[in-house]
Amino acid sequence: MIPRKHKRGKRTLGILYYLYGPGKFEEHVDPHLVASWDHCAPDPGRDDAATLKQLQQLLDQPVENIDQAERPKRHVWHLSVRNGPDDRILSEEEWGDVARRMVAAAGIDDPEEGAGCRWVAVRHADDHIHIVATVAREDGYRPYLNNDANRVQDEARLLEAELGLRRLNTGDGTAAKRPTSAERHKAERQGRERTAREELRETVRRAVAGAAGETEFFNRLAAAGLLIRKRVAPSGDLLGYKVGLPDDLNKDGEPVFYPGARLAPDLSLPRIRERWSADHPDEAPLPDTSGRAAPDNPSAARRRTASAAWTAITSVEYGDDAVAAAHVAATGEVLDALAKTSAAHTRRELRDAAFAFERASRSHIRAERGHDRALRQAARDLVHGGPALGRGEDGATTAMAIDMLVFLISAAVHWHAKKGHAQQAEAARKAAEHLRSAYQAAAAHPLGTLYQRGRRLGSPVVQRQASALREALPELAEQILAEPGWYSLAATLADAEAAGHDPASLLADAAGRRELGTADSVADVLVWRLRRTAGLPADTSDTVNDAHAAERSPHPAGQRTPGRSGHRRG
Repeated sequence: MIPRKHKRGKRTLGILYYLYGPGKFEEHVDPHLVASWDHCAPDPGRDDAATLKQLQQLLDQPVENIDQAERPKRHVWHLSVRNGPDDRILSEEEWGDVARRMVAAAGIDDPEEGAGCRWVAVRHADDHIHIVATVAREDGYRPYLNNDANRVQDEARLLEAELGLRRLNTGDGTAAKRPTSAERHKAERQGRERTAREELRETVRRAVAGAAGETEFFNRLAAAGLLIRKRVAPSGDLLGYKVGLPDDLNKDGEPVFYPGARLAPDLSLPRIRERWSADHPDEAPLPDTSGRAAPDNPSAARRRTASAAWTAITSVEYGDDAVAAAHVAATGEVLDALAKTSAAHTRRELRDAAFAFERASRSHIRAERGHDRALRQAARDLVHGGPALGRGEDGATTAMAIDMLVFLISAAVHWHAKKGHAQQAEAARKAAEHLRSAYQAAAAHPLGTLYQRGRRLGSPVVQRQASALREALPELAEQILAEPGWYSLAATLADAEAAGHDPASLLADAAGRRELGTADSVADVLVWRLRRTAGLPADTSDTVNDAHAAERSPHPAGQRTPGRSGHRRG
């Protein structure tokens, strides 16, 4: 149940005309009263003798009794209450009770006091009602409406439990502003999948992902085709910005602009600048703390993303709240950048994952920027690495990065839940679901190739890798050996062995860094961890099959040739 408080109005008759009218798109059906302040207000929808003017005069009477100088300038209070699409249809009596509970919770009318405001509840659709009240009590005093929006939300949670409706999570004021009904209808008329506000929010988030400063940020907005207006102080300092879509026009044929803060709280210019303040001057490259050259191709960027995500998990799970919040926020940047540069067969799910996680990236815990630099660098690398192909090393490293991000977002779910951030935790869960679907699409080919290579390995090689598995992971070994992904893991272990690594040591290290019990396929998770840690190619479809070389190797596991490292960390 979603109560929505609308802006105060000046004309009672105007809102009544709208509620009893056909609606902007003929969506109002059989408008009529389900409840009122005195249980017997005239109903123009069901009584031919009743008029909207009569109803307006009765509602406004307490306001008219107040001296002109003391009357509220905006005296019309308006609340809509809507059920979700999966909820059952409430009866007239139930909606009437909902209306009475809502006005009592808000402070509009309290039956125990007997001197409340006048109000009516109009139903013109199965799934919602509108409550209209005039904010003057019968005794001439004004109602106490401070914090009324939060009070009706609390009442909605109680009503959901009592009426058997879907339980919604209470908001905390950090969510982005929802599109209005007018914006939704406009999007439908224009054939848009999302409203202009939502499209702009997604585009701005992608533009800011990993951006080095204002110049790059605004260049990205322009390259995305957005219209930009900057607010500049007399001193020449930039104070803010607005963006619009070229084809989103108002009734006068002019573009509709949205300030960044109206798209999302963290997209105002001051909040965006916080990301840069801990980094560097405008346009200076983010530092590379790994000691390696910055990636210049999509697969290298995705490997780096996998490593950054893997490292960030510890900060989210065990860091203090401000540091964890920074990593969670930066995870949103990585998802935006990954969605922007994804291949066609993963693009939709990655885009939906980024769209869902947007809500999880903000809370009342302010991020301590600077600790998230590795993730922000990863987002930057993804953007500058360019679009990825859906095959070969690009496709395989995409699966590797997504796999690590699933674990990072799962850590974000637990962190938000622990802090009581119900909406953020739910948003992160939805993002993880989309990521898992994207992973299935990205991983199918590279894992299939590894599986076929594993099936072709000679029996001595497979037995040697199984022995290494039992030595390193005795509690999980039999489960892994029974999984379809075992042959992919066996091929990976053979590749690692041929490259000079000790398979048992690699396995023990990969398992020790993070738990494996919640993985859908432990073997698949280990494949990506080992290939990332050992520096092995993520895709092996074009490589020489080393199975025969591994089978002929005179050096058993753990006895490498001189000059080889027994274990290389990623």
